[in-house]
Amino acid sequence: MSSAPSLSSGLYPVKSALVVGADREIEEALSEALDQREWAIHHAADNSAALAFVERKAFELIVTSEKTSGKEDVELLRKIRRLRPHTRVIVLTDESTPDDVIASMRERAFSYFSKPFSNDALKEMIHHAAEAPCWDDGIEIISATPEWIRLLAACDLTTAGRLVQFIDEMGDLQEPEKTAVATAFREILMNAIEYGGGLDPEKYVEISYVRGQQAIGCRIADPGKGFQTSKIPHAAVSNPPGAPLQHHQLRESQGLRPGGFGILLARQMVDQVIYSENGNEVLLVKYLNTAPTS
Repeated sequence: MSSAPSLSSGLYPVKSALVVGADREIEEALSEALDQREWAIHHAADNSAALAFVERKAFELIVTSEKTSGKEDVELLRKIRRLRPHTRVIVLTDESTPDDVIASMRERAFSYFSKPFSNDALKEMIHHAAEAPCWDDGIEIISATPEWIRLLAACDLTTAGRLVQFIDEMGDLQEPEKTAVATAFREILMNAIEYGGGLDPEKYVEISYVRGQQAIGCRIADPGKGFQTSKIPHAAVSNPPGAPLQHHQLRESQGLRPGGFGILLARQMVDQVIYSENGNEVLLVKYLNTAPTS
């Protein structure tokens, strides 16, 4: 049953979200992330009911139930895309495999979360889904298996956030390796998108993610001219000993956002950060403490 639209200043909401299942925390996340003056939140008991809703009405955003499997939700996503190609679907699931994550990307899910996941991360993704323009052209898979995925990603911040979440879901890593790989990947990807791609959504970075038995490798290639790590004074990696924040003054004078710790942080998170001769390709290598489970 759908909820009645709320009123604000005499105006009805103009956008609709559909949440599958009856999880109180998920509904709270939706309510906090969406502007209630613009959004009406509807409810479906299960995937069959959700599909019936979609057949009758277009929704800007759909969030699946976390009590269903990734395979079930990808099948729902596939049917939704046939009926409403541009609906933004966030998959929540309590049972997932790397194949399910790949399938959700092929079907252009907006994002994918498997248990356990952070409600704060979900709220942030819901906010991005509500605001992002032209989102469904941001990630293009070239080839994909659970062991090796190659893709293109548009040079914009929303796409970067979505891609980090997908890649995080691809792995079967345990802590602290999971956080280390995700952190290093995010930092280098953001550098590639911001500096190599100039935050131009018409440009793309190319990413390869390889899962071996003893190591994970990730290659990120951006469309920029490249650089030499010894000649980037606006980054913390160039600071002299005893002056860990010297780059901040230069960033401020050049009107750059606070930060500049990406390369330094990545080097602390993984075992190797290797740049190509031109500097527009990076290879991250993380050696694993244990072999993957079967």
